[in-house]
Amino acid sequence: MVEAVLIDLFGLKWNFQKNCYQTLLKTLNAIQDHHAASAKFFCIMCCGNMSCERGGDRDTCELETSNGLSALLGEFETTSSHSLAASLYTIKQKIDEKNLSSIKVIAPRHRKTLIKAFIGQLFTDVYNFEFEDLQVTLREELLKESTEINIITTQELKEIQNEIEIYLRGLPALKGELTLITSPLIPDIFIHGFTTRTGGISYIPTLSSLNLFSSSKRRDPKTVVQENLHRLANAAGFNVEKFYRIKTDHANDVWIMGRKEPESYDGITTNQRGVTIAALGADCIPIIFADPVKKACGVAHSGWKGTLLGVAMATVNALIAEYSCSLEDIVVVLGPSIGPCCFTLPKESAKAFHNLHPACVRLFDAPNPYIDIRKATRILLEQGGILPQNIQDQNQDLNLCTSCHPEKFFSHFRDGLNFGTQIGFISIRE
Repeated sequence: MVEAVLIDLFGLKWNFQKNCYQTLLKTLNAIQDHHAASAKFFCIMCCGNMSCERGGDRDTCELETSNGLSALLGEFETTSSHSLAASLYTIKQKIDEKNLSSIKVIAPRHRKTLIKAFIGQLFTDVYNFEFEDLQVTLREELLKESTEINIITTQELKEIQNEIEIYLRGLPALKGELTLITSPLIPDIFIHGFTTRTGGISYIPTLSSLNLFSSSKRRDPKTVVQENLHRLANAAGFNVEKFYRIKTDHANDVWIMGRKEPESYDGITTNQRGVTIAALGADCIPIIFADPVKKACGVAHSGWKGTLLGVAMATVNALIAEYSCSLEDIVVVLGPSIGPCCFTLPKESAKAFHNLHPACVRLFDAPNPYIDIRKATRILLEQGGILPQNIQDQNQDLNLCTSCHPEKFFSHFRDGLNFGTQIGFISIRE
Protein backbone atom coordinates (compact mmCIF):
# COMPACT_ATOMS: atom_id res chain seq x y z
CA MET A 1 0.00 0.00 0.00
CA VAL A 2 1.51 3.31 -1.13
CA GLU A 3 1.91 5.82 1.72
CA ALA A 4 3.74 8.59 -0.14
CA VAL A 5 3.83 9.68 -3.78
CA LEU A 6 6.76 11.61 -5.23
CA ILE A 7 6.26 13.18 -8.66
CA ASP A 8 9.44 14.22 -10.44
CA LEU A 9 9.06 17.35 -12.57
CA PHE A 10 12.78 18.07 -12.47
CA GLY A 11 13.15 16.94 -16.07
CA LEU A 12 10.23 18.75 -17.66
CA LYS A 13 10.65 21.29 -20.45
CA TRP A 14 7.89 23.89 -20.50
CA ASN A 15 6.60 25.67 -23.61
CA PHE A 16 4.62 28.27 -21.61
CA GLN A 17 1.22 27.51 -23.19
CA LYS A 18 -1.77 27.59 -20.88
CA ASN A 19 -3.28 24.32 -22.08
CA CYS A 20 0.00 22.54 -21.19
CA TYR A 21 -0.39 23.51 -17.55
CA GLN A 22 -4.04 22.49 -17.55
CA THR A 23 -3.19 19.08 -19.01
CA LEU A 24 -0.39 18.53 -16.51
CA LEU A 25 -2.69 19.59 -13.68
CA LYS A 26 -5.23 16.97 -14.79
CA THR A 27 -2.45 14.36 -14.79
CA LEU A 28 -1.35 15.31 -11.29
CA ASN A 29 -4.93 15.33 -9.99
CA ALA A 30 -5.48 11.89 -11.53
CA ILE A 31 -2.41 10.62 -9.68
CA GLN A 32 -3.68 12.11 -6.44
CA ASP A 33 -7.16 10.64 -6.89
CA HIS A 34 -5.74 7.19 -7.67
CA HIS A 35 -3.73 7.08 -4.44
CA ALA A 36 -6.05 9.13 -2.23
CA ALA A 37 -7.25 6.12 -0.26
CA SER A 38 -3.81 5.12 1.05
CA ALA A 39 -1.26 7.90 0.47
CA LYS A 40 -0.76 10.42 3.25
CA PHE A 41 1.81 12.54 1.46
CA PHE A 42 2.01 13.89 -2.10
CA CYS A 43 5.08 15.81 -3.19
CA ILE A 44 6.30 17.39 -6.41
CA MET A 45 10.03 17.73 -6.95
CA CYS A 46 11.03 20.48 -9.36
CA CYS A 47 13.90 22.71 -10.36
CA GLY A 48 14.82 25.68 -8.23
CA ASN A 49 14.97 28.47 -10.80
CA MET A 50 13.86 29.60 -14.24
CA SER A 51 16.41 27.51 -16.07
CA CYS A 52 18.71 24.84 -14.74
CA GLU A 53 20.57 21.90 -16.15
CA ARG A 54 22.11 18.74 -14.80
CA GLY A 55 24.05 16.23 -16.83
CA GLY A 56 24.28 18.23 -20.07
CA ASP A 57 21.47 17.52 -22.53
CA ARG A 58 20.02 14.71 -20.46
CA ASP A 59 18.02 16.81 -17.99
CA THR A 60 16.73 20.28 -18.70
CA CYS A 61 14.11 22.18 -16.74
CA GLU A 62 12.69 25.61 -17.50
CA LEU A 63 10.03 26.94 -15.13
CA GLU A 64 7.84 29.94 -15.92
CA THR A 65 6.02 30.94 -12.76
CA SER A 66 4.17 33.87 -14.33
CA ASN A 67 2.08 31.57 -16.54
CA GLY A 68 0.33 29.81 -13.71
CA LEU A 69 2.96 27.35 -12.53
CA SER A 70 2.69 28.56 -8.95
CA ALA A 71 -1.00 27.75 -8.91
CA LEU A 72 -0.29 24.36 -10.45
CA LEU A 73 2.37 23.40 -7.91
CA GLY A 74 0.23 24.85 -5.14
CA GLU A 75 -2.06 21.85 -5.48
CA PHE A 76 0.75 19.69 -4.03
CA GLU A 77 3.55 20.02 -1.51
CA THR A 78 6.68 20.93 -3.44
CA THR A 79 10.43 20.89 -3.02
CA SER A 80 12.43 23.18 -5.25
CA SER A 81 16.20 23.06 -5.47
CA HIS A 82 19.13 23.25 -7.88
CA SER A 83 20.39 19.95 -6.42
CA LEU A 84 18.70 16.58 -6.76
CA ALA A 85 20.47 15.52 -3.56
CA ALA A 86 18.97 18.45 -1.67
CA SER A 87 15.48 17.80 -3.05
CA LEU A 88 15.46 14.11 -2.19
CA TYR A 89 16.95 14.67 1.26
CA THR A 90 14.29 17.30 2.00
CA ILE A 91 11.61 14.85 0.87
CA LYS A 92 13.17 12.12 3.03
CA GLN A 93 12.88 14.39 6.07
CA LYS A 94 9.19 14.99 5.38
CA ILE A 95 8.57 11.28 4.89
CA ASP A 96 10.39 10.48 8.12
CA GLU A 97 8.43 13.12 10.03
CA LYS A 98 5.28 11.22 9.06
CA ASN A 99 6.94 7.81 9.68
CA LEU A 100 6.12 6.61 6.16
CA SER A 101 7.95 3.78 4.41
CA SER A 102 6.09 2.78 1.22
CA ILE A 103 6.85 5.30 -1.55
CA LYS A 104 5.86 5.52 -5.19
CA VAL A 105 8.10 7.60 -7.46
CA ILE A 106 6.49 8.82 -10.67
CA ALA A 107 9.17 10.15 -12.98
CA PRO A 108 10.00 10.60 -16.66
CA ARG A 109 11.35 7.34 -18.04
CA HIS A 110 14.76 8.78 -18.84
CA ARG A 111 15.30 9.92 -15.22
CA LYS A 112 14.26 6.80 -13.32
CA THR A 113 17.72 5.19 -13.26
CA LEU A 114 19.29 8.43 -12.05
CA ILE A 115 16.73 8.86 -9.29
CA LYS A 116 17.16 5.22 -8.25
CA ALA A 117 20.91 5.84 -7.88
CA PHE A 118 20.30 8.83 -5.58
CA ILE A 119 17.71 6.91 -3.57
CA GLY A 120 20.19 4.05 -3.15
CA GLN A 121 22.55 6.49 -1.43
CA LEU A 122 20.02 8.40 0.68
CA PHE A 123 17.62 5.69 1.86
CA THR A 124 17.90 2.27 3.55
CA ASP A 125 15.96 -0.99 3.31
CA VAL A 126 13.41 0.40 5.76
CA TYR A 127 11.79 2.05 2.74
CA ASN A 128 9.97 0.27 -0.07
CA PHE A 129 10.04 2.07 -3.45
CA GLU A 130 7.87 1.58 -6.51
CA PHE A 131 8.55 3.38 -9.79
CA GLU A 132 6.12 4.46 -12.46
CA ASP A 133 6.59 6.39 -15.70
CA LEU A 134 5.27 9.94 -15.72
CA GLN A 135 2.73 9.92 -18.54
CA VAL A 136 2.22 13.39 -19.99
CA THR A 137 1.73 13.11 -23.76
CA LEU A 138 1.22 16.45 -25.47
CA ARG A 139 1.69 17.49 -29.06
CA GLU A 140 3.22 20.69 -27.67
CA GLU A 141 6.04 18.53 -26.25
CA LEU A 142 5.58 19.46 -22.63
CA LEU A 143 7.75 16.53 -21.64
CA LYS A 144 11.16 16.66 -23.21
CA GLU A 145 11.78 13.44 -25.13
CA SER A 146 14.91 11.60 -24.13
CA THR A 147 16.33 8.11 -24.32
CA GLU A 148 15.92 5.99 -21.21
CA ILE A 149 19.19 5.46 -19.36
CA ASN A 150 19.48 2.02 -17.79
CA ILE A 151 23.03 2.08 -16.44
CA ILE A 152 24.85 4.45 -14.09
CA THR A 153 28.58 4.30 -14.80
CA THR A 154 31.19 4.15 -12.06
CA GLN A 155 32.13 7.75 -12.80
CA GLU A 156 28.50 8.88 -12.66
CA LEU A 157 28.02 7.10 -9.34
CA LYS A 158 31.06 8.90 -7.95
CA GLU A 159 29.59 12.20 -9.13
CA ILE A 160 26.30 11.36 -7.41
CA GLN A 161 28.11 10.45 -4.19
CA ASN A 162 30.14 13.65 -4.41
CA GLU A 163 26.99 15.76 -4.90
CA ILE A 164 25.43 14.16 -1.82
CA GLU A 165 28.60 14.57 0.27
CA ILE A 166 28.89 18.25 -0.64
CA TYR A 167 25.26 18.85 0.29
CA LEU A 168 25.48 16.99 3.61
CA ARG A 169 28.74 18.71 4.51
CA GLY A 170 26.97 22.05 4.34
CA LEU A 171 24.23 21.09 6.82
CA PRO A 172 24.39 22.58 10.32
CA ALA A 173 25.13 20.43 13.35
CA LEU A 174 22.12 19.48 15.47
CA LYS A 175 21.68 19.38 19.26
CA GLY A 176 24.77 21.51 19.92
CA GLU A 177 28.49 21.08 19.39
CA LEU A 178 30.27 17.77 19.05
CA THR A 179 31.39 16.66 22.52
CA LEU A 180 33.91 13.95 23.45
CA ILE A 181 34.52 12.23 26.77
CA THR A 182 38.19 11.40 27.38
CA SER A 183 40.12 9.72 30.18
CA PRO A 184 43.26 10.97 31.97
CA LEU A 185 44.42 7.34 32.16
CA ILE A 186 45.11 7.31 28.41
CA PRO A 187 48.42 9.09 27.65
CA ASP A 188 48.80 11.64 24.87
CA ILE A 189 50.55 9.23 22.49
CA PHE A 190 47.01 8.00 21.78
CA ILE A 191 44.02 9.80 20.28
CA HIS A 192 40.92 8.53 22.03
CA GLY A 193 37.44 9.37 23.18
CA PHE A 194 33.83 8.36 23.69
CA THR A 195 31.21 10.17 21.66
CA THR A 196 27.95 11.63 22.89
CA ARG A 197 24.92 12.24 20.69
CA THR A 198 25.55 15.92 19.85
CA GLY A 199 27.17 17.60 16.86
CA GLY A 200 26.01 15.47 13.92
CA ILE A 201 23.39 15.85 11.19
CA SER A 202 21.09 12.87 11.87
CA TYR A 203 17.64 14.42 12.32
CA ILE A 204 15.36 11.49 13.24
CA PRO A 205 14.68 11.94 16.98
CA THR A 206 16.03 8.57 18.16
CA LEU A 207 19.09 8.92 15.90
CA SER A 208 19.76 12.62 16.39
CA SER A 209 22.35 13.80 15.95
CA LEU A 210 25.78 12.09 15.94
CA ASN A 211 24.60 8.59 15.08
CA LEU A 212 27.65 6.56 14.04
CA PHE A 213 26.18 3.32 12.72
CA SER A 214 24.00 2.58 9.73
CA SER A 215 21.83 -0.51 9.46
CA SER A 216 19.35 -1.70 6.86
CA LYS A 217 16.80 -1.72 9.68
CA ARG A 218 17.28 1.95 10.59
CA ARG A 219 16.41 5.15 8.71
CA ASP A 220 19.89 6.70 8.74
CA PRO A 221 21.75 5.89 5.48
CA LYS A 222 25.48 5.27 5.30
CA THR A 223 26.05 8.66 3.67
CA VAL A 224 24.70 10.49 6.73
CA VAL A 225 26.66 8.29 9.15
CA GLN A 226 29.80 8.88 7.07
CA GLU A 227 29.30 12.64 7.33
CA ASN A 228 28.89 12.31 11.10
CA LEU A 229 32.12 10.28 11.20
CA HIS A 230 33.85 12.91 9.05
CA ARG A 231 32.90 15.58 11.59
CA LEU A 232 34.10 13.41 14.46
CA ALA A 233 37.43 12.78 12.73
CA ASN A 234 37.95 16.51 12.21
CA ALA A 235 37.16 17.24 15.86
CA ALA A 236 39.29 14.42 17.28
CA GLY A 237 42.16 14.61 14.78
CA PHE A 238 42.20 11.12 13.26
CA ASN A 239 42.23 9.93 9.65
CA VAL A 240 38.72 8.94 8.58
CA GLU A 241 40.17 6.84 5.74
CA LYS A 242 41.84 4.52 8.29
CA PHE A 243 38.86 3.88 10.54
CA TYR A 244 37.59 0.43 11.55
CA ARG A 245 34.46 -0.47 13.54
CA ILE A 246 33.86 -3.71 15.39
CA LYS A 247 31.50 -6.11 13.59
CA THR A 248 29.41 -6.98 16.59
CA ASP A 249 28.31 -10.51 17.38
CA HIS A 250 27.82 -10.16 21.18
CA ALA A 251 30.51 -12.79 21.71
CA ASN A 252 34.25 -12.72 22.54
CA ASP A 253 36.14 -13.05 19.24
CA VAL A 254 38.97 -10.55 18.73
CA TRP A 255 40.42 -9.38 15.42
CA ILE A 256 44.16 -8.81 15.61
CA MET A 257 44.65 -6.22 12.91
CA GLY A 258 47.03 -7.47 10.25
CA ARG A 259 45.62 -10.96 10.35
CA LYS A 260 42.64 -12.16 8.32
CA GLU A 261 39.53 -10.28 9.36
CA PRO A 262 36.77 -12.53 10.77
CA GLU A 263 33.18 -12.16 9.62
CA SER A 264 32.23 -10.88 13.07
CA TYR A 265 34.13 -9.94 16.21
CA ASP A 266 33.64 -7.89 19.38
CA GLY A 267 37.24 -6.82 19.92
CA ILE A 268 40.07 -5.32 17.86
CA THR A 269 43.75 -4.85 18.70
CA THR A 270 46.46 -3.03 16.76
CA ASN A 271 49.90 -1.46 17.02
CA GLN A 272 49.65 0.32 13.67
CA ARG A 273 50.12 4.06 13.88
CA GLY A 274 47.43 6.30 12.43
CA VAL A 275 44.77 3.57 12.38
CA THR A 276 41.64 4.29 14.42
CA ILE A 277 39.63 1.40 15.88
CA ALA A 278 36.20 1.78 17.42
CA ALA A 279 33.68 -0.11 19.53
CA LEU A 280 29.97 0.56 19.19
CA GLY A 281 27.73 1.22 22.17
CA ALA A 282 24.09 2.06 22.76
CA ASP A 283 23.69 0.53 26.26
CA CYS A 284 26.44 -2.07 25.75
CA ILE A 285 29.86 -0.93 27.00
CA PRO A 286 32.42 0.41 24.50
CA ILE A 287 35.79 -0.36 26.11
CA ILE A 288 39.19 1.15 25.27
CA PHE A 289 42.52 -0.55 26.04
CA ALA A 290 45.94 1.10 25.82
CA ASP A 291 49.51 0.04 26.53
CA PRO A 292 51.80 3.12 26.40
CA VAL A 293 54.91 0.94 26.87
CA LYS A 294 54.43 -1.35 23.86
CA LYS A 295 52.40 1.31 22.03
CA ALA A 296 49.48 -0.99 21.32
CA CYS A 297 45.78 -0.51 21.82
CA GLY A 298 42.43 -2.23 21.56
CA VAL A 299 38.68 -1.80 21.76
CA ALA A 300 35.85 -4.11 22.76
CA HIS A 301 32.08 -4.15 22.65
CA SER A 302 30.68 -5.66 25.82
CA GLY A 303 26.97 -6.31 26.27
CA TRP A 304 25.71 -8.67 28.93
CA LYS A 305 26.46 -11.74 26.83
CA GLY A 306 29.92 -10.51 25.87
CA THR A 307 30.62 -9.61 29.48
CA LEU A 308 29.88 -13.14 30.66
CA LEU A 309 31.86 -14.58 27.73
CA GLY A 310 34.87 -12.53 28.82
CA VAL A 311 35.34 -10.25 25.79
CA ALA A 312 37.26 -7.70 27.87
CA MET A 313 39.92 -10.18 29.00
CA ALA A 314 39.95 -11.77 25.53
CA THR A 315 41.05 -8.38 24.21
CA VAL A 316 43.65 -8.05 26.96
CA ASN A 317 44.99 -11.52 26.19
CA ALA A 318 45.24 -10.64 22.49
CA LEU A 319 47.36 -7.58 23.38
CA ILE A 320 49.64 -9.77 25.51
CA ALA A 321 49.96 -12.58 22.97
CA GLU A 322 50.46 -10.42 19.89
CA TYR A 323 52.45 -7.42 21.13
CA SER A 324 54.10 -8.82 24.32
CA CYS A 325 52.18 -6.36 26.48
CA SER A 326 52.37 -6.73 30.26
CA LEU A 327 49.26 -6.83 32.44
CA GLU A 328 50.57 -4.07 34.70
CA ASP A 329 51.00 -1.68 31.74
CA ILE A 330 47.55 -2.03 30.20
CA VAL A 331 44.98 0.63 31.08
CA VAL A 332 41.27 0.05 30.47
CA VAL A 333 38.51 2.64 30.22
CA LEU A 334 34.84 1.70 30.20
CA GLY A 335 32.65 4.00 28.14
CA PRO A 336 29.06 5.04 28.89
CA SER A 337 26.56 2.18 29.14
CA ILE A 338 23.22 1.28 30.63
CA GLY A 339 23.30 1.20 34.40
CA PRO A 340 21.86 -1.16 37.02
CA CYS A 341 19.10 1.38 37.52
CA CYS A 342 17.55 0.34 34.19
CA PHE A 343 18.96 -2.95 32.93
CA THR A 344 17.19 -6.15 33.90
CA LEU A 345 17.46 -9.79 32.87
CA PRO A 346 15.30 -12.83 33.56
CA LYS A 347 16.36 -14.48 36.78
CA GLU A 348 17.81 -17.48 34.95
CA SER A 349 20.27 -15.21 33.07
CA ALA A 350 20.91 -13.08 36.14
CA LYS A 351 22.21 -16.13 38.04
CA ALA A 352 25.48 -16.04 36.09
CA PHE A 353 26.13 -12.47 37.25
CA HIS A 354 25.16 -13.35 40.80
CA ASN A 355 27.58 -16.28 40.71
CA LEU A 356 30.33 -13.93 39.52
CA HIS A 357 29.62 -11.62 42.46
CA PRO A 358 26.39 -10.83 44.33
CA ALA A 359 27.16 -7.11 44.02
CA CYS A 360 26.52 -7.39 40.25
CA VAL A 361 22.81 -8.04 40.87
CA ARG A 362 20.11 -6.02 42.59
CA LEU A 363 16.82 -7.55 43.76
CA PHE A 364 18.04 -11.04 42.91
CA ASP A 365 14.83 -12.62 44.17
CA ALA A 366 12.71 -10.60 41.73
CA PRO A 367 11.55 -12.23 38.44
CA ASN A 368 13.76 -9.77 36.53
CA PRO A 369 16.72 -8.65 38.66
CA TYR A 370 18.72 -5.52 37.89
CA ILE A 371 22.20 -6.17 36.47
CA ASP A 372 25.39 -4.10 36.78
CA ILE A 373 27.44 -5.03 33.70
CA ARG A 374 30.05 -2.36 34.53
CA LYS A 375 30.80 -3.85 37.92
CA ALA A 376 30.92 -7.33 36.38
CA THR A 377 33.42 -6.12 33.76
CA ARG A 378 35.69 -4.57 36.40
CA ILE A 379 35.59 -7.75 38.48
CA LEU A 380 36.55 -9.89 35.48
CA LEU A 381 39.38 -7.52 34.51
CA GLU A 382 40.78 -7.53 38.05
CA GLN A 383 40.50 -11.31 38.23
CA GLY A 384 42.43 -11.43 34.95
CA GLY A 385 45.30 -9.40 36.42
CA ILE A 386 44.59 -5.80 35.33
CA LEU A 387 45.58 -3.45 38.15
CA PRO A 388 42.52 -1.87 39.84
CA GLN A 389 44.00 1.62 39.48
CA ASN A 390 44.41 1.03 35.72
CA ILE A 391 40.66 0.57 35.24
CA GLN A 392 38.48 3.64 34.87
CA ASP A 393 34.76 3.02 35.00
CA GLN A 394 33.65 5.99 37.08
CA ASN A 395 33.76 9.73 36.51
CA GLN A 396 31.37 12.59 35.90
CA ASP A 397 30.32 11.33 32.46
CA LEU A 398 31.53 7.74 31.98
CA ASN A 399 29.24 6.17 34.54
CA LEU A 400 26.08 8.02 33.49
CA CYS A 401 23.38 5.56 32.46
CA THR A 402 22.77 5.81 28.72
CA SER A 403 19.07 5.06 29.18
CA CYS A 404 18.58 7.72 31.87
CA HIS A 405 20.27 10.55 29.93
CA PRO A 406 18.54 11.03 26.55
CA GLU A 407 20.05 14.49 26.14
CA LYS A 408 23.54 12.97 26.16
CA PHE A 409 23.42 9.38 24.90
CA PHE A 410 21.66 6.97 22.57
CA SER A 411 19.96 3.93 24.08
CA HIS A 412 18.52 0.80 22.49
CA PHE A 413 16.67 0.01 25.72
CA ARG A 414 15.00 3.42 25.75
CA ASP A 415 14.47 4.14 22.04
CA GLY A 416 13.62 0.78 20.49
CA LEU A 417 14.76 -0.63 17.15
CA ASN A 418 15.49 2.69 15.41
CA PHE A 419 18.16 3.63 17.96
CA GLY A 420 21.33 5.63 17.43
CA THR A 421 24.84 4.51 18.28
CA GLN A 422 27.82 6.15 19.99
CA ILE A 423 31.36 4.79 19.94
CA GLY A 424 34.57 4.54 21.89
CA PHE A 425 37.66 4.97 19.68
CA ILE A 426 41.44 4.98 19.95
CA SER A 427 44.45 5.31 17.67
CA ILE A 428 48.20 5.62 18.05
CA ARG A 429 49.43 9.00 16.89
CA GLU A 430 51.60 8.97 13.76
